[in-house]
Amino acid sequence: MRPENAPTLLLPPRINDDTRAIESAARDAGYTVVAAPGYRLPLGLVEKNVPVIVYGDPMFGDLAALSLDLALLEPPDYWLPRLEEKWRKRHVSLSTLAGARSVPETAFIKPAADKSFPARVYESAAQLAAVAGDVPDDLPVLVSKPVTWDAEYRVFALAGKVVAASPYYRRGKLVYIETSRKWDAPPGELAEATEFAAEVLAATGDTLPSGVVLDVGLIAGQGWAVVEANPAWASGLYGCAPPYALTVVAASVRARADLTPEETPFARAGIAVEW
Repeated sequence: MRPENAPTLLLPPRINDDTRAIESAARDAGYTVVAAPGYRLPLGLVEKNVPVIVYGDPMFGDLAALSLDLALLEPPDYWLPRLEEKWRKRHVSLSTLAGARSVPETAFIKPAADKSFPARVYESAAQLAAVAGDVPDDLPVLVSKPVTWDAEYRVFALAGKVVAASPYYRRGKLVYIETSRKWDAPPGELAEATEFAAEVLAATGDTLPSGVVLDVGLIAGQGWAVVEANPAWASGLYGCAPPYALTVVAASVRARADLTPEETPFARAGIAVEW
């Protein structure tokens, strides 16, 4: 029996393994699940006066938020650059694409809040221009010193506590084993990653939204460090348990009218669309 006033999970038209896993967890939790027929949401797609949770790519999230007056909570662009260096273990700065084009040395460059061009190491302005030539100059980007990540882990966190974690990369390659359907990690390393993430979350307090995804990893020769923080509503699961990830996703979406003063700084800027 569906719980009274149970949320509706709204999924994008493009379904993948992550959305299927979240959908299954949501149905088990008593949610109503609705898959949008397209990126333009028809009227009456979801019930009125029912909490709506969105899970999908940023473009779909933005359009759903616009149609349903939702607030999508995410880490601020400046969060990683302002994080204490002891947690980052590398220099990271917030700039614009125009500023990044003038960086004289090889640097790792990524969009701060979307995927408008590939996040990777760029050796020259010409190399960056070749893939981001049509991207607006004022796009916020993160610029950092290139490092070698021996391992990377994804953590779903709720109210400052780790609720699910999984390895995903080892030296730049996915660690998923097809035959066993497991995400491989050396004994004890997952516990180390979880412990480090918990320390970061405890130290950063209210600088992140209640529901958030934190990526941490091992930098070669330096130890554990924060890779980045991501919006839970748009983050892949890797090997994180879907029921626990769902609780974090749910905490990362709010009706805009219900935003608290504490949540307002984390609300993603709305978009304007001309149909």
